[in-house]
Amino acid sequence: MPAKPIVYHIPVCPFSQRVEILLALKGLQDEVEFRVVDITRPRDPELLRKTRGTTALPVLELPDGRIIKESLVILDYFDETLGAGTIRRSDPYERAVERLLIAREGPFTGAGYMFVMNQDAAARDAHADKLLGLYAGIDDFLREHNPDGTFLFGEFGLAEAVFTPMFMRFWFLDYYEEFALPADSTFDRVRKWHDACLEHPAAQQVSREEVVKLYYDYAFGAGNGALLDGREKSSFVFEPHWKERPWPPRRKYAGHASDAELGL
Repeated sequence: MPAKPIVYHIPVCPFSQRVEILLALKGLQDEVEFRVVDITRPRDPELLRKTRGTTALPVLELPDGRIIKESLVILDYFDETLGAGTIRRSDPYERAVERLLIAREGPFTGAGYMFVMNQDAAARDAHADKLLGLYAGIDDFLREHNPDGTFLFGEFGLAEAVFTPMFMRFWFLDYYEEFALPADSTFDRVRKWHDACLEHPAAQQVSREEVVKLYYDYAFGAGNGALLDGREKSSFVFEPHWKERPWPPRRKYAGHASDAELGL
């Protein structure tokens, strides 16, 4: 049997989850091998050799040894090469609209991560306002292109596969920043899209509890397995398993918890 493509990833990584969602939509989860990388430890020299020194995940290794990086590029590759048909829109105009929405994901994701990593309580509202502005822009876009629908088009597609992992990671904003979309009509269309994406059967690879626990250190400005002062373990460690740990304290601007408080 020919070797499978290999995706090097961490299970809770949103960029990796995009690939998992795409495979689930195509019913091809078994066509790709996923190999877990522990980001709390130095990278395997062999993996670094393959990636030419870069550490960003996920990374795709083809059976012949060629390497593809960047989650959106990996999505396109798998969409074109695995299974019959594509998840992306086939109509040129609809494909252009899909790309326009996907282009909004970078600033949206950046704003959410900057928000959770912010350590200045006085800047909290400015971060919230920026993210709300981006949500409002997406709301307007969805109203323009599919005002009465649920998804961008008739079904969960490529744009949804790109955004849904970010909606799920932003559970950390709900937990640590008490952020939520305001209950007014300005956000009705994007809220409908957001909620339907979270509930889609192809996008259930992670849970709110997993995200909140593993991303605890992000709420204090320490990302990608970095250690906070006074801590010996990252919240991203594999052991003890996140299910065995208590829910973290929600206080963010009053100092971070110890390893013991986090069940580490």
